[in-house]
Amino acid sequence: MGVKKKQCDMGKPPFDKDLWESYRWCCRNDILIGPVPRNDTAWYVSITNKGKTNQSPETFGKTEIWTKIFEYAKFYYEKNK
Repeated sequence: MGVKKKQCDMGKPPFDKDLWESYRWCCRNDILIGPVPRNDTAWYVSITNKGKTNQSPETFGKTEIWTKIFEYAKFYYEKNK
C-alpha cells in the first residue's frame, strides 16, 4: 500500500492580462519559467532558456512564488521583445 502525499498549496495565480501576456510570450519563445518544489511550503523558480536551465538560489512561499514567476517572465519579455 502506498503512502499518501500531503497536498501542496501554491496559492492562486494572478489574473492580470498583462502578466499572462508576458508569460505566454516566454513560452512561445522557448523560455520556460515554473516552480520546483523544495517541500510542501517552499518552491524554487526554474528558468529554462533555449535548453539551458537555471534555478533560483532562494526559495519562495505561496504568497510570493507567483509574483516571482511573473516578474521573471516580464523581465525576459521586455529584454527580448
